[in-house]
Amino acid sequence: MFAEAMDLLPRGLFTGLVADCRERKASSYDLLGGLFRQMNTPAAARGGRDKKVPCFKGALFDVIDPIELNALELESLSQATEEDWSRINPAIFGTLLQASMTAQDRHRRGAHYTREVDIERVILPTVVRPWRERIAAASTLRELRELRSALVSFKVLDPACGSGNFLYVAYRALKRLEIELLQKIHERFPDETRRIVEASTLVNTRQLHGIDTDPFAVELAKVTLVLANKLALDEAHHALDAAGITLPLDVDVALPFNNLDETVRKDDALFCTWPKVDAIIGNPPFQSKNKAQDELGPAYMKQVRQRYPEVPGRADYCVYWFRRAHDELPPGGRAGLVGTKTISQNYSREGGLDHIVRTGGTITEAVAKQVWPGEAVVHVSIVNWVKGDAPGKKNLFTQLGDQISSPWKLEEVERIQPALSAETDVTGAKALRVNTDAGACYQGQTHGHEGFLIDPDKAREEVARQPKSREVLFPYLTGDDILTSGAPRRYVIDFHPRGMVEAQTYRRLFDHVRAAVLPSRTEALRKEIERNQEVHRSEAAAHVNVHHANFLKRWWLLSYPREELITILSGLPRYIACSRVTKRPIFEVVSSAIRPSDALSVFPLADDYSFGLLQSGVHWAWFKARCSTLKGDWRYTSSTVFDSFPWPQAPTLAQAKAVAKASVALRALRRGIMAEHGMSLRQLYTTIELPGQHPLKDAHATLDRAVRAAYGMNAEQDALAFLLAQNEALTAREQAGEAGLGPGLPPCAKGHGAFVTADCIPAPTL
Repeated sequence: MFAEAMDLLPRGLFTGLVADCRERKASSYDLLGGLFRQMNTPAAARGGRDKKVPCFKGALFDVIDPIELNALELESLSQATEEDWSRINPAIFGTLLQASMTAQDRHRRGAHYTREVDIERVILPTVVRPWRERIAAASTLRELRELRSALVSFKVLDPACGSGNFLYVAYRALKRLEIELLQKIHERFPDETRRIVEASTLVNTRQLHGIDTDPFAVELAKVTLVLANKLALDEAHHALDAAGITLPLDVDVALPFNNLDETVRKDDALFCTWPKVDAIIGNPPFQSKNKAQDELGPAYMKQVRQRYPEVPGRADYCVYWFRRAHDELPPGGRAGLVGTKTISQNYSREGGLDHIVRTGGTITEAVAKQVWPGEAVVHVSIVNWVKGDAPGKKNLFTQLGDQISSPWKLEEVERIQPALSAETDVTGAKALRVNTDAGACYQGQTHGHEGFLIDPDKAREEVARQPKSREVLFPYLTGDDILTSGAPRRYVIDFHPRGMVEAQTYRRLFDHVRAAVLPSRTEALRKEIERNQEVHRSEAAAHVNVHHANFLKRWWLLSYPREELITILSGLPRYIACSRVTKRPIFEVVSSAIRPSDALSVFPLADDYSFGLLQSGVHWAWFKARCSTLKGDWRYTSSTVFDSFPWPQAPTLAQAKAVAKASVALRALRRGIMAEHGMSLRQLYTTIELPGQHPLKDAHATLDRAVRAAYGMNAEQDALAFLLAQNEALTAREQAGEAGLGPGLPPCAKGHGAFVTADCIPAPTL
């Protein structure tokens, strides 16, 4: 239908064949099958309806499988012929490909349709602008001839091509660049234009290369480029006609189709040989480390890690494409890839963007964060880079909210760092021994199964029936509890460190856990054994994964009871906690009688000075710059955030008291506002993001001034630059065998009981 609308087939031919089949004048097996065979035949038909049918070939019609369509199928086909197929956009095949997959397949492959506007964020900086700069700079006939030769040999690869949308947009851009170049040649050297065109080939679809593991996607990509070729040729002719330029462009005709079997192929890009190209573009699969293991299988992921040992095992799946793309680029080559937001964070950044910049790459333009418009509930980043230097300002875009319509921020910077931030680059900060040895930051308890959690009514019932149950029942606090209800909403059954025999003395609770947890852990072990057999068929048993085997050995215990943390908390009246995944800087003080869940980062520090440091804007800046993210939220990680965070090294007693006083006042203000207006902490902090005066803004400003004074940092100093310098100084001191000040009260404040007040989230009673 597209071919008929675009005059590649005689007008009305296909429509007439469909009508005849529908009216039962002939069989679709004969009529349509015969048409397809003729479209694949170089010699013209000597007569009949197919007499004027040209040869299409291009491998699309190599195998003809005629079928007998039923009445319903012919009716649907007839209705489709009534549409204006000249207006089709080849990008529709991306939707077709995604619709052909089940939700499970889409998740497994990490395949997600990319809008053309997002593809342009790759094609413009990676292909179009560099070429336009070269065309604008060329002035002599020799320079223009050389550019012409370079353009028709310029090759582009999408190593995760899907239905070919990136290749389509890239091809269209190359054809437009070709017209711009020819127009410039014609304007300056009109007598040379025809000779230049006749002496060389034109930009064609064989310059576009694609790789994908899905055979259906590969065939769609070929069709996409076939349609793109016709549309681009028509656009080129129209542009030249409008400019009054007559060139022998009939040397580049739409038919027969180029055979793209060698350039767009089914293969695994992480293992196959890549063609030598000048630019690499695309949207690699969206898979986190954990999801890749589940969706693609441990055996495959083991092969990937063996093939790319330099990439940390905890990096996101798309990082392998970033690293491979950079390594494959020639000097001066360019790349632009879409990735998950985490490519700029921690292990993923180390495996990809750090490697790119460290080995001569320059990020030329990037989207630090944007909301992904498809089904994938993620924020993405887009990175464009060149293998070499790139002088001049760089554009860094950031979408500021969580909606597709959220506003954007553009920053022009001299250098885009691997963290994709215009702020001070603190990715090189080192973990401080004084922090790691302090034991002042933990993840809360991981229950591992909902069967360990019960509601308060059930907990009271159990205590009433067996009073000693109090010994193993504890209020259990999550991040959502802190931000919404402000109190624990469930209890956790924690038998640790009791063995099975002793745990059975709490009969009712033990029976509950046995019924709820034991079957699941038995099933988890069965699946683990199956995965081990898949991965390690020929390996020694010592290498098998025993994760769930260990859980089953102590099935009545929490997966990770955090014994060290619980022991420390038992000696404290309260501790500091924040949700491990959060949008806002909200810390709270919690009674040590409450067990923290693994949704919390826990700081076993009871004093208000430490609370002030953690709740301050100074720490929040470090938090954002060093953390990882989950979707659009920041995730507190002790290894990257807390361990490297330098505490004030020489605060006076007065400065420490000022921080503590501001902390107590801030918490009192929060409680007062929430009680008066019936608000949660989350709701309260949402309001201070709005413009205008707010008492909580003032309280935070007071705290921040006190914290900066404790550091010896004035109001104008860049907090990140100051902290990075202090981290580097402390690292040097530790390497020299000297110790700095770590988390907790400074020496000048120890022994002053006023630093530990009584306010906190209280433990409910049974």
